[in-house]
Amino acid sequence: MDDCRAEDRALLRRFNDALWLEFGLGERTRDAYQGDLARLACWLEKQPGQPLLKEASRTHLLGWISEGMAAGARASTAARRLSGLRRFFRFLLREGLISEDPTLRIDSPNQPKRLPDTLSEQDVDSLLREPDPGVAIELRDRAMLEILYGCGLRVSELVNLTVDQVNLRQGVVRITGKGDKERLVPMGEEALDWLVRYMREARGELLKQRAADALFPGNRAQPMTRQTFWYRIKLYARRAGIGKKLSPHTVRHAFATHLLNHGADLRVVQMLLGHSDLSTTQIYTHVARQRLQELHESHHPRG
Repeated sequence: MDDCRAEDRALLRRFNDALWLEFGLGERTRDAYQGDLARLACWLEKQPGQPLLKEASRTHLLGWISEGMAAGARASTAARRLSGLRRFFRFLLREGLISEDPTLRIDSPNQPKRLPDTLSEQDVDSLLREPDPGVAIELRDRAMLEILYGCGLRVSELVNLTVDQVNLRQGVVRITGKGDKERLVPMGEEALDWLVRYMREARGELLKQRAADALFPGNRAQPMTRQTFWYRIKLYARRAGIGKKLSPHTVRHAFATHLLNHGADLRVVQMLLGHSDLSTTQIYTHVARQRLQELHESHHPRG
């Protein structure tokens, strides 16, 4: 953004504040939008007339997006850029800085349906059994894995959990998700049992008498980072002999897929995952149908 002209920089700062204050968007999303808009501003500076961001036309925007795709940008990247542009120009329209939104007649690029990576129930069972509960740090990891799979949390939601977000008596966890939206997610008996055992046997040892709000502390009694937990999952996957590509999000996908495979209602899964739009959850119906088709082909006499 430092390479932009001063007027564009000031406008981007105002927009960033609106994304945070009004829409509650996370830092990573805001940074992505800011980076895209800063690149657009630099691109506009090289075009005839050197228009500022607020002066960009539909032709300018189509040209910038097309150049990016010609240079190898994926359809998903182009879609994200267009999403940021739409938010930005709606913001300018609302602020009275433009009279017409140049993104209104720009269609999103077609994206192929991408099925999320998932794990079989046997894979999940092997992964969950791998941490050694006799070692404090591994008992912590077992509890984290059980809650990740049992509640379908995002990794950021898991590592940032605090003690007061968990109600052991009622067996629920209060999650603050994207856009600061809260939801209550029930813990299964298995996840609850491992969490109680971890808090009784391992949390105090890991804290070494230091006070901390973090439910799952890392070093220096601070919340664990997403990257550290990713490393821990890959460690247990290696030990369990799971050769599939694996991340914390893969376990969240497994949670949703296994619920649907066992007959859960799609809207219930939507609520548990914290999706604001049902269409986001519907991708898992493709995974579930794919699994049913594989079972039919494998076991039906005429499959």
